[in-house]
Amino acid sequence: MQPGMLPLFPLQVVLLPGSQLPLHIFEDRYKEMIGEVIRDQQEFGVVLANEKGIVNTGCTAIVDKVLRQYPDGRMDILAYGRRRFEIVLLNDERSYLRGSVEFFDDEEFEPVPPDIQKRAIDGYNQLQALSSSEPLESSETEGQQLSFRLAQPVPDLTFRQVLLATRSEAERLRQLADFFPTYLIRQRRIQHVKEVAPRNGYGRGIAGIE
Repeated sequence: MQPGMLPLFPLQVVLLPGSQLPLHIFEDRYKEMIGEVIRDQQEFGVVLANEKGIVNTGCTAIVDKVLRQYPDGRMDILAYGRRRFEIVLLNDERSYLRGSVEFFDDEEFEPVPPDIQKRAIDGYNQLQALSSSEPLESSETEGQQLSFRLAQPVPDLTFRQVLLATRSEAERLRQLADFFPTYLIRQRRIQHVKEVAPRNGYGRGIAGIE
């Protein structure tokens, strides 16, 4: 693998640092890429793919585990998000896309107002309760990347991409504190309709309801 070139995996996913991502690798070009990543114990970059192409800001991942290997070369892996980067230059000389990238961290440390952090954590815990998942333990609230931990259950790709690109932990927590209340209202409505619809025959065809 050429030094300084990061293999890129465009997906309809926004990977955040500290998050796990299960992947089924079946295309030949990505079987080749992941095989080299595993062999060389290197990172690869996960970037959001949309109708315009790929987004400039992504997150590197390592192959944490190979869950299953198939006779035809396909594999199931568990990737783990690590570092954020911006793409400087794309390279398509290989079967898979690569890029010259610049890694970045938060630019400055800004103390997080306690009320902002509490609102963000409360929103996360309420979202977890909706899906009967575990709340955040007090021991998990410390650290510079609490925001990425709180954003893990949020599926909104646009919002996750904004968080990924934001270079301030305090600002990310503010964004989460503002995002959760409206998102929770919407999720509770969806959950309510799903619970009521089977009893009265309605609900099918409503946006967001299956």
